[in-house]
Amino acid sequence: MGIYGMVTGKAGKSGFGSASTAEDVTQSIDANHLTAIITGGTSGIGLEAARVLGMRGAHVIIAARNTKAANESKEMILKMNPNARIDYLQLDLSSIKSVRSFVHQFLTLNLPLNILINNAGVMFCPFQLTEDGIESQFATNHIGHFLLTNLLLDKMKSSARESGIEGRIVNLSSVAHTYTYTEGIKFDSINEPDTYSEKKAYGQSKLANLLHSNALSRKLQEEGVNITVNSVHPGLVTTNLFRHSGLGMSVFKAMSFFLWKNIPQGAATTCYVALHPSLKGVTGKYLADCNITTPSKFATDKSLADELWDFSIKLIDSLPN
Repeated sequence: MGIYGMVTGKAGKSGFGSASTAEDVTQSIDANHLTAIITGGTSGIGLEAARVLGMRGAHVIIAARNTKAANESKEMILKMNPNARIDYLQLDLSSIKSVRSFVHQFLTLNLPLNILINNAGVMFCPFQLTEDGIESQFATNHIGHFLLTNLLLDKMKSSARESGIEGRIVNLSSVAHTYTYTEGIKFDSINEPDTYSEKKAYGQSKLANLLHSNALSRKLQEEGVNITVNSVHPGLVTTNLFRHSGLGMSVFKAMSFFLWKNIPQGAATTCYVALHPSLKGVTGKYLADCNITTPSKFATDKSLADELWDFSIKLIDSLPN
């Protein structure tokens, strides 16, 4: 879409642009037959996506670390739309144990799963290791979602097969995937504090989201599975993700105010990819402002995606169940 489209809000080929909201892009869509999981659905664009999918009739499961916040989000959505089907389950993406527990709890509900929106994340965190000994941004933004997706794939496959409805996986990446380490993913020193950069580590995790999407998309296509996998850049949106940013980010925001979106606009691309019929069969793509766009060279590197997949599997397998 480019800077011009971002500033003016001019619609692209999809008919939507940076000024479109989540309600705009899902207008007249009936999602009553769909069940969706949204990680991080208690604030920001995750909450807005949960609200709008609920408005369109989908049964939404909010996966959230803070169950008090999740319950408050559910009550807020129900107050606005008493007919919404909203539930929540506890999920801490930085914990392998929590991811496995969440999946177990969800599967016991015996619900179908048509849409998985991997939205939650952390940003620009000071260096720290999770309980599993993994750098927190890489663990939360990539490893947690990678494992969650893999553990839910069989349910998504059976849901698509039994219903005939295309499954959709949406990974929240970012234009920040272009600002990463020199090698793209620093496999040999993921957990090294001496080479850690808060911003590059975030960019690395967002690149990992894209690479994961592309690798999974290829695998599912090879299997002939009726599930699409796409990545989105929501745009520049002021949310709780920026709680670790400092003065530099405040100055940047002040200078680039004309590029920033409000939350309904920020959730638009997520909801568009999750629900819009024009994207039926579209997979392995990267979208911004509700239009397909081109990511970085690293993001389209198949060998890097395969290496990340193998690295992620080995890392998870090395941890206690």
